[in-house]
Amino acid sequence: MIRPSIKTIASAASIAALAAGLAACGSSSSSTATGSNAAANNSSGLPTVTMMVGGIDKQIYLPYQLAQQLGYYKKYGVNMQLSTEQNGGVGAETAMVSGQVDMAGAWYVHTIDFQAKGKDVISVAQLSGAPGEREMCANGSGVTSPADWKGKSVGVTDIGSGTDNLTLYLAARAHLTTHEFNRVAVGAGPTFVAALQHNRIACGMTTQPTAGAIQTQGIGTSVINLATTSGAQQWLGGAYPAAAVLAQASWVASHRAVVQKVVDALVATMHWINTHSAADIANAMPASYTSNGITTKAAYTAELAQDKGQFLPDGMMPANGPATVLSIEKFVGNVTGSVNLASTYTNQYVIAANKLEGFAS
Repeated sequence: MIRPSIKTIASAASIAALAAGLAACGSSSSSTATGSNAAANNSSGLPTVTMMVGGIDKQIYLPYQLAQQLGYYKKYGVNMQLSTEQNGGVGAETAMVSGQVDMAGAWYVHTIDFQAKGKDVISVAQLSGAPGEREMCANGSGVTSPADWKGKSVGVTDIGSGTDNLTLYLAARAHLTTHEFNRVAVGAGPTFVAALQHNRIACGMTTQPTAGAIQTQGIGTSVINLATTSGAQQWLGGAYPAAAVLAQASWVASHRAVVQKVVDALVATMHWINTHSAADIANAMPASYTSNGITTKAAYTAELAQDKGQFLPDGMMPANGPATVLSIEKFVGNVTGSVNLASTYTNQYVIAANKLEGFAS
């Protein structure tokens, strides 16, 4: 799973609230009503959907909150309650599969991993065609490629997370085994920065705005860029569909109209991202996302300008993207049997949403 967000979005009690059957916490913005007050605050009569995001204040996941900021969920007919993963808490995709939330804003790869475990999860919209990650290495580490990880500790968000899988893949391509380097779970944001700064790790994989903070503070630099489709092509062999809208296939089948409303809102958001500048996007996001202990508004905007190309303008699954993800999962040993890729995603809701927006499918 793609672990946790940078810090400010939800209360520490959100997972307990989920376990109690309540909606998870909202962000520090005006995004949603939460918990037992949600029904009372949903005076619009719109259907309510709960979605947990794998780090809602990370730039790779910004479309989910941006849709809320733009008012698109309600415009297209749904009351969306957003929440976020917590350090050491339940992952977004796990919360979705266990029924604690309806949908997950998480990486497409989880649909493949869940199928291998006998669980039917589907991506109904694809928001990015690259992981949005960077391998940040400490100044003086001497690391210029994964081959240099030998004998060193390398940071990942969490063991078993998407960053962990990509790290294993990059190491294997450099002919390194897991016995030749050490993977350390360091989270994101302040915990990641501290791990690199205090030499717990020589390098680590993370996203914006953490990556930018490391460079701004003079702690390290980017050695591998997976934040663009060209970077994904160079290091992973093709477009790597990452941020997606995931749900259990059975829930999708029984909530088709609601799923369409959610996808309509997010596809409209992707077109908005495509036609607006990084500054426009940053201005639309909650202030706590763009200016905090990790980043400044100017830095957030500059970093987004660099990485904006990871977002897909129409929400469609990239051609051959699922095959690239599956090949990596098989390469690192996460999947050993056959996988029916056609059942891990659908473009039908995205096609309809693009037509609604006046774009060709």
